[in-house]
Amino acid sequence: MTDALSHLPRAGDGAALKAGFTDLHPPLTQRQAIIESQRCLYCYDAPCIEACPSDIDIPRFIREISEDNINGAAQTILEQNILGGSCARVCPTEILCEQSCVRNHDAECQPVLIGLLQRHAIDHMHFDGHPFHRAADTGKHIAVVGAGPAGLSCGHRLAMHGHRVTILEAEAKPGGLNEYGIAKYKLVDDYAQREIAFLLKIGGIEIRHGQRLGDNLTLDALQRDYDAVFLGLGLAASRQLGLIGENAPGLMPATEYIKTLRQASDLGSLPLARRCVVIGAGNTAIDMAMQMVRLGADEVTLVYRRDAEAMSATGHEQAIAKANGVRIVTWAQPKQVLIGDDGRVSGMRFARTETRDGTLVATGETLDIPADAVFKAIGQAFADDGLSDDRASRIARDGGKIHIDDSFRTSLAGVYAGGDCVVPGQDLTVQAVQHGKLAAQAIHQDIMAQQEVA
Repeated sequence: MTDALSHLPRAGDGAALKAGFTDLHPPLTQRQAIIESQRCLYCYDAPCIEACPSDIDIPRFIREISEDNINGAAQTILEQNILGGSCARVCPTEILCEQSCVRNHDAECQPVLIGLLQRHAIDHMHFDGHPFHRAADTGKHIAVVGAGPAGLSCGHRLAMHGHRVTILEAEAKPGGLNEYGIAKYKLVDDYAQREIAFLLKIGGIEIRHGQRLGDNLTLDALQRDYDAVFLGLGLAASRQLGLIGENAPGLMPATEYIKTLRQASDLGSLPLARRCVVIGAGNTAIDMAMQMVRLGADEVTLVYRRDAEAMSATGHEQAIAKANGVRIVTWAQPKQVLIGDDGRVSGMRFARTETRDGTLVATGETLDIPADAVFKAIGQAFADDGLSDDRASRIARDGGKIHIDDSFRTSLAGVYAGGDCVVPGQDLTVQAVQHGKLAAQAIHQDIMAQQEVA
């Protein structure tokens, strides 16, 4: 996956580097959790619930923590978000529930630490068995394409309703972005796999690997063999800069490097750019820049074509990057890949930008930044080859993504979709979980309605 960087030196001492990839935010102790939970006002009409994409009853689980009812708190969370543990670690709570917290004003300085309290509940739960149980078997069998957060959430909720579920996954491990695309210091060790193992304890769910829609799977066959199909395809294609030299050694998508880093057994074996440039403005760009710093890069520069306020990465994420030595350059867009005499990337030339009458334009000035490697983090796009067979190609699209109705139905009867591959949404893990949960409810209702008619 990192062939474009094979000429670079290795990162070095893997054991020493590992210390830099522990939890970004240390967990709360039991005493800290009790004290923090007691800051909550347990609002009746809680704005934090309104801000939570997965509808968790936040005041309820916080009150349960304050009463030392950890299993109760965990169940309250998992009822709405079966991947509540990973979401507590990666969800941008600072712009969602915590931003809406009534404690979040100048006099108090900070909101209730909802994300850390959610993590505390999930990390310390101890159920004798799975807290959710399957309903009586319906005799129906649903195909879920993609074992990312949307697909896993959908599969779990369908299993609760008594349906059999087969999840068809292209990669060697389930988890999607939780396994392959999140910064290693956010989901450490094998947390993603342990969370999935817990989810699967409900029973009735089978995961088949090496199954790729548009390759060895067709939608026509899936609709023939299953009672319904859910597509949780994610966004698998990296957007291109559209510049000459984009395929030169030393330039690659950030997502590919992060994927390799997350699967590496020895961090020291990874190629390391002493000077690197990350192009982008989202959380993936921040993740990439931060991880290069932690691997030992001397200079890490993140470049964005607009100002910091327009960056999709939260202010919290930007602040973390700056605190760790990442240089953030704004008002600059890629203009030219600089290639050295050896045919490898030697840096990037950027056109300085500004807005005129609301339109982004070049000022005529340029900025050259030397680099041993350049990482593209300019967004992911839907991979069209996933819907390449005759039936799949008939699914309506909107802006490149799959078009769905309010119940996550696509334009093809019996086919549903959710997560990053559909039009509405913020491309957040927590929102993908919500999509999967709501789509499962719609699938269940439609199937049972058809059964009643029959």
